[in-house]
Amino acid sequence: MSADSRLLGKVEGMEIGLSLGLQSNEGGLKLSLSECGCHVKDISIELEGGASWFYQGMVNAFKDQIGASVESTISNKLSEGVSDLDSFLQSLPKEIPVDDKAALNVTFTTDPILRDSSITFEIDGLFTKAETNQVLKSSSLRNSAPSSICPGNSKMLGISLDEAVFNSAAALYYNAEFMQWIVDKVPGQDLLNTARWRFIIPQLYRKYPNQDMNLNISLSSPPVVKISEQYVGANVNADLVINVLEADQVIPVACISLEIRGSGALRVMGNNLGGSVKLEDFSMSLKWSNIGNLHLHLLQPIVWTVIQTVFVPYANDHLEKGFPLPIIHGFTLEKAEIICSSSEITVCSDIAYLDSSQHPRSGLSLPRSAPWINTLL
Repeated sequence: MSADSRLLGKVEGMEIGLSLGLQSNEGGLKLSLSECGCHVKDISIELEGGASWFYQGMVNAFKDQIGASVESTISNKLSEGVSDLDSFLQSLPKEIPVDDKAALNVTFTTDPILRDSSITFEIDGLFTKAETNQVLKSSSLRNSAPSSICPGNSKMLGISLDEAVFNSAAALYYNAEFMQWIVDKVPGQDLLNTARWRFIIPQLYRKYPNQDMNLNISLSSPPVVKISEQYVGANVNADLVINVLEADQVIPVACISLEIRGSGALRVMGNNLGGSVKLEDFSMSLKWSNIGNLHLHLLQPIVWTVIQTVFVPYANDHLEKGFPLPIIHGFTLEKAEIICSSSEITVCSDIAYLDSSQHPRSGLSLPRSAPWINTLL
């Protein structure tokens, strides 16, 4: 063909069809291509200039073969694209690190549910031991997924967390023996001397006059989180051991069982769900004593002070950090709202794309063009 010839091509009536399957596979997602086809209704190729009159006849003779080649090339490229996306989905992380003790299990548990304007995933959502990937068993899954977990489909992303997710975290940290505190400093340090207790527990002062003390608080069972439409709360059972410090000895003298009831407030901070707790009430009972019977009603103000000044601030320090939500990597929550219902909370939010310098360090890695997603934990 001469250098001054031009080739003009036009495709009319191209139809492309794809039939895809998306299902959970060993905790991940598998995308399969069932059918793929491309049909070109008509293709016209015209040559202009130079000796185009000579080549036009050859082009016309091979027009059908050229059209078939275009159809085949497009179908092959689509198949390659689906294969690449499947490989990407297979490489999604199975857990999100929380700290050196825990990770969030984000394996998929059921096949995705596709609807006209959304896709719903169910993921495990329970906390696991970071060292062993051992999942703390609990029932956090639904029998069926609702058509929408955010009212009116007003948000791009909905993440629903069953109270079992929070209880799995509580059980993990409890089993890791992470919920034990030695109280040896409190506001008004004279509280930790038997002289301060001489009118509350006279026999303690008589047996150990003017001795320093500490209090050993340890949970006797994992905290239990309860969620309702009006209330997010937790019940905590703990043992408070009164220790006397004599020379180089730590002498346990009595143990008081505590049942602490607190209420919580949740908030979204970036891509983390955190919160705070406040003391609502507590009750006490004597578990054992080496110094005779105790008048617990006299001890109540002291125990209240210890819970308020030591236990609650410690819990809030960790709750404020929160834990990561399974958010698409490279995106952040925006204008998030929290909705409480029976036994679960739902985070409804829009999402915004972050540039590369702002990307979070952990999360689910999905492409920027990911569709609207409902996630159920």
